Amino acid sequence: MLALHTLQEEQARLKMRLQELRRKLRDVPKDKVPFPVPEAPLVFRGHIQQDREMAKSVISKLQICYPLPGGSALVIFDDPNVAKQVLQQKEHKINVEEFWLRVQVQPLELPMLTTIQVSSQMSDQRVLVSGFPAELKLSEEELLDKLEIFFGKTKNGGGDVEMRELLQGGVMLGFAKDGVAQRLCQTGQFTVPLGKQQVPLRVSPYVSGTIQKAEVRSQLVPQAVLVLNIPDVLDGPELQDILEVHFQKPTRGGGEVEALRVVPLGHRGLAVFTAKSG
Repeated sequence: MLALHTLQEEQARLKMRLQELRRKLRDVPKDKVPFPVPEAPLVFRGHIQQDREMAKSVISKLQICYPLPGGSALVIFDDPNVAKQVLQQKEHKINVEEFWLRVQVQPLELPMLTTIQVSSQMSDQRVLVSGFPAELKLSEEELLDKLEIFFGKTKNGGGDVEMRELLQGGVMLGFAKDGVAQRLCQTGQFTVPLGKQQVPLRVSPYVSGTIQKAEVRSQLVPQAVLVLNIPDVLDGPELQDILEVHFQKPTRGGGEVEALRVVPLGHRGLAVFTAKSG
């Protein structure tokens, strides 16, 4: 009898402790969480797009867009040592039939995100559904419809879905009534009919975040040379050919050019650097 009483007391204590931890967990996302951003090598594959806003720089998930003013060119060499040799001479004279074309060169530095500080908040009425197989053959609307039907049923622990959104790596579902999200998260695992498959999916709390602070540092692109002050004396294709020939001449300190793009005077562009695979 004494042992049973002791077990009941211990069970009550653990239950209170669990409730306390859940309360603390709800408060934790309000804190600002700093973490380092992993470095990723970037490569320019010759893509330039029009820049209407001419922002200082644009940083996105998988790419960095560097603004190129009119009368400039970006040269990417196969060998970074060639770029270093070309940069030793700040001004280059290019012989174009009856005149000399004078241009300036300088190294290229990209803004790289090093640390971000995020303030996050756990939602009481939203969940994240994840675990979708790569071979799932459903359109976005079909997938969202099937999830809404399944998790809208009370027999599955769900309720009326008032919001749904396809995210990278999962789907966010928002419910009209309190308690539905918590109930689904407590169950955690569901087998959901999607097309002809019965797919095991995970339901977890939905956490939204806002970037409070970001630290950016400049990183030198070792194979890149930025060419500036190009006068408007030649057509774009002809100018590109002349620059490419010049910067490939070993007598000028040049070498094999991997990519070269020109932005004529009166135009603006963005050189798009993407994450290097492999």
